[in-house]
Amino acid sequence: MSSNESFTLIVVPDRHAEVKRFHLRKIWILQALAAVAVVLLIGLVMAGHYVSIVSEAHENPGLRDENLKLKSELAVIREQLQHVGQTLDRVERFDQKLRAITLLSDPQRNLAMGPTEQQPLAAAGENQFVRSKDSEGAQVLAQKLDKLSAEATRQEQSLQELQAYFQDQKSLLASVPSVWPVRGWVTSDFGSRLDPYTSERVMHAGLDIAGPHGKEIVSPSDGTVVFAGLEGGYGNVVVIDHGYGIKTRYGHTSFIKVKAGERVKRGDIIANMGNTGRSTGPHLHYEVRVNGIAQNPRKFILDEW
Repeated sequence: MSSNESFTLIVVPDRHAEVKRFHLRKIWILQALAAVAVVLLIGLVMAGHYVSIVSEAHENPGLRDENLKLKSELAVIREQLQHVGQTLDRVERFDQKLRAITLLSDPQRNLAMGPTEQQPLAAAGENQFVRSKDSEGAQVLAQKLDKLSAEATRQEQSLQELQAYFQDQKSLLASVPSVWPVRGWVTSDFGSRLDPYTSERVMHAGLDIAGPHGKEIVSPSDGTVVFAGLEGGYGNVVVIDHGYGIKTRYGHTSFIKVKAGERVKRGDIIANMGNTGRSTGPHLHYEVRVNGIAQNPRKFILDEW
């Protein structure tokens, strides 16, 4: 049968109506069937795509929730890293201050007078574990946690060394002036300054701590009073020998409550704040000397102001 062949379609509406005949060519029928097949195929493809979109639409809220949860967990980890890093910074500073007040060099434990060389953590003045960005992923955070762990291990070893050292040096620690002799306002720090009388730049060998007249001054550590009396520009002065080459001096006091040869303990009242000698107002001039050399009293004081 060729493509020019046709089919006759007879339509009989009812018994009284005229019979209608339609001649359909074979090519028309084939084209119609092909068109129907194409439409069905397109429909199937669209239905599959719709099912896929619906499935993804159901999954997306779950993925969004999971993503938000992960972001929240990363933010918490960053805060914990910052907190731990800041804590390690404080431990580092405390460790160095503890090493400074020991005063002695111990070759076996590598302890030395004064602060040890700072590690990169504290040297930059900024905690390297605090600088977190939102773009940082789990891998970067894991690396920072590894660094924190290594730093914590180093600090633990250092503090264990200090603990072992302190157990052998109880009398030395009792002799180190590790507390403030009086609370007040530091009006002049240790170091070079302009002399209030001559306006010339001179070395100030201690701390000037201002406060109300008559405020009690205490001994910052155990020792023996070696001088209590008037001494030139210092006015009424108390000098305490704490042993191990450490001496402290308290100038411009109004009233001295100890005498030479008397043993004092940390916290004992030794004098009252005053304005005697070469002074411009009520204050305490406080010095710490090691083997006769003036040191900054702050490096011995453990409790920060």
